[in-house]
Amino acid sequence: MLALAVELRRTGEAFALATVVRCERPTSAKPGAKALIRGDGGVTGWVGGACAEPVVVREALKALRDGQPRLVALVGEGGAEARRVEGLVPYPMTCHSGGTLEIYVEPFVPKPLLVLVGHGPVLETLAALGRATDFDVMPLAIDAVHDELGRLSLGPSASVVVGTHGSGDEAALEQILGGGAGHVSLIASRKRAAAITRTLAERGVADDRIRRLHAPAGLDIGAATPAEIAVSILAEVIQHRRSDATAAAVSREDPARDAMGEETDPVCGMLVDVGSARYRSETSQGITYFCCLGCKEAFDREPQRFAASRPGARAERL
Repeated sequence: MLALAVELRRTGEAFALATVVRCERPTSAKPGAKALIRGDGGVTGWVGGACAEPVVVREALKALRDGQPRLVALVGEGGAEARRVEGLVPYPMTCHSGGTLEIYVEPFVPKPLLVLVGHGPVLETLAALGRATDFDVMPLAIDAVHDELGRLSLGPSASVVVGTHGSGDEAALEQILGGGAGHVSLIASRKRAAAITRTLAERGVADDRIRRLHAPAGLDIGAATPAEIAVSILAEVIQHRRSDATAAAVSREDPARDAMGEETDPVCGMLVDVGSARYRSETSQGITYFCCLGCKEAFDREPQRFAASRPGARAERL
């Protein structure tokens, strides 16, 4: 599992580690038990049974969204009530006879990627500023850009700045604009930028992709020196990173981040993430979601018994 975590860190994939840090018997999981949860809700490892795992997955996905770790307390019937302290997220554990599990969930979210293609004082300063503002900065020489870009997975949160001073701008931009980077900019004068835009169109690059190119790069703050130009470019990159449009694009790229709707299991009372729920039953009143197979089977045997607890039932009666 730790080897997988190292590989995911190397490739820039987000994940969370969940570790059991304390338990009160009876529990099947013991302190030190671990699980790795990926962005699609997939689990490697084990931190508890059918009731514990969905809760841990839900909190792990939330942690990947907000970047904050959390301590989750799963309190069973007969277990000591979780103390109300800051940072503790308590859940009832109703699928077993007693006991408590406390699980620490820690997200590992990659830094936003800033790819710098080319050379020169502007890019050198931009690299230093990018590292200081917590970007994962990757400088690429123009003669290696084709192969290196092919190895990268550039998503909506990635930014690419091209500054080759005329030695291969068009070829590099054609490849970059064909990928999924959220922000692409070119260090050039307005005249040079217009010429490159025309060349890209002549090469057959689609208009919608050309319109994604920010050229000249940087916000218009009257920058004159290489250091000031680097500041204006970084400001534009940060503006993109923090925009609502970028957040929406990241959510579309990773549907698990938006699948956070919750409903109550009518059998045991636990909250269930409807986006990743494995067990569900469809009746004339709609779909009901369950935390585990046992709850689904109990509901399917006697659906009328649990009708009053079904999500939305109270609203229907009103």
